[in-house]
Amino acid sequence: MTVWGSGYLATKIGIQYAAPFTFLSLRYAFGLACLVPLLLLVRPPWPATPRELAHVVAAGLLMHGIQLSGSHYAQYLGLSAGVVALILSVQPLLTALAAKRWMHERLAPRQWTGIALGLAGVLLVVWHKIDVREMTLGALVAITVSLAGVTAGTLYQRVFCPTVNLTSAAWVQFAASLALLAPLAFAFEGARVQWTWALFGSIAFLVVFASIFAVNALHTLMRHGQATKVTSILYLTPIFAVVLEYLLFGVVPSGLTFAGVAVICLGVALVTAAGARRLE
Repeated sequence: MTVWGSGYLATKIGIQYAAPFTFLSLRYAFGLACLVPLLLLVRPPWPATPRELAHVVAAGLLMHGIQLSGSHYAQYLGLSAGVVALILSVQPLLTALAAKRWMHERLAPRQWTGIALGLAGVLLVVWHKIDVREMTLGALVAITVSLAGVTAGTLYQRVFCPTVNLTSAAWVQFAASLALLAPLAFAFEGARVQWTWALFGSIAFLVVFASIFAVNALHTLMRHGQATKVTSILYLTPIFAVVLEYLLFGVVPSGLTFAGVAVICLGVALVTAAGARRLE
């Protein structure tokens, strides 16, 4: 959650020097290079059949291609990190609805209460950052696409890629996302880049800590836990963003923010502590 929370800041820095498709293309090219030594050392198994490979690619395009393109473009078009965090916090609710419909998971009443409290808590935390004047149609479409991508991607990988090796799958997914986004970068953005140390730092942080470690941790938890319980932990992301704001920029949290943090923690506790049953 620390990585997800700081990822908004790293993205905000990175897209100042390269537009989203270009920035993501650089990110995935760097990710491919980072994974090569690990793949040569560990020699993990690769997707065994064309069908399994296709599922890995589809999950990767949803998670890495569509989700991040949407969230990055939303910020690039002026949507604040707070609003982005708020809208993406709807994911646990969408996950719960999808898991009930297609994965036969039934949530206890207090888990539904926890989901609602978590979302309300995020609203309180980011309330001071919400400016309706930022919400252009383009930005709202982009963040909605991102929300759909991350929700579908996490569930798709859990259902259709339950046993794939996460390291080799990450390499395949980076390659597929690069193949999708690089042509878009040249076609719509001219692939223009301002090479700075801040850009390099942003890419390195997001690749190593977000795209590799955090995403793999999320998929590992999804394999071993209830989908809604795992995604509800994402409610904690804005809390770390608040802490980072204070440490890096001296922004003192308001009383409303502290109240939101308490509500989020209560909501996550209710979701993760309650037992879930499978529908027959």
